[in-house]
Amino acid sequence: MWPPPAVVRDIAALARPAVDGLRWTTEDQWHATLRFLGDADPDDARASFEAVAAASTTAVMGPATERFGQATLHVPIAGLDDVAAEVAGAFGPEERPFRGHLTLARARPCRGVDLRPLCGVPLAGEWPVTEVTLVASELHPQGARYQVVARQLLDR
Repeated sequence: MWPPPAVVRDIAALARPAVDGLRWTTEDQWHATLRFLGDADPDDARASFEAVAAASTTAVMGPATERFGQATLHVPIAGLDDVAAEVAGAFGPEERPFRGHLTLARARPCRGVDLRPLCGVPLAGEWPVTEVTLVASELHPQGARYQVVARQLLDR
């Protein structure tokens, strides 16, 4: 799920201090993942994706930056729980519970990066969510690159 241009501008305005061992995500990487599929067969994934039938909703980002442990700086996104539950129904649940978020930066393992000073920075926005996308990712040294494979409109 991709934020609209106005929200992307707000995220882009966030200060990104240079921190050894921390890699900031880029604009083309800013999205909320509803369900990670790993190395799922593309044809099976498309078939399951077509079964997703959820109501449109409003994504609410913020109110400020947070962290997942010492590895990930993110901003929470609320309002996606019902859509994520529908996706889980189509693909099966993940081991970890769904926590809507947009990743801002990742710390490299064993570098001792302290994310705490980067937490609590105000960052907020909201937007209508009227579709979900099935996305393929390819890992690169600068971070993942994403390609939309299919789109599914949500019920209005």
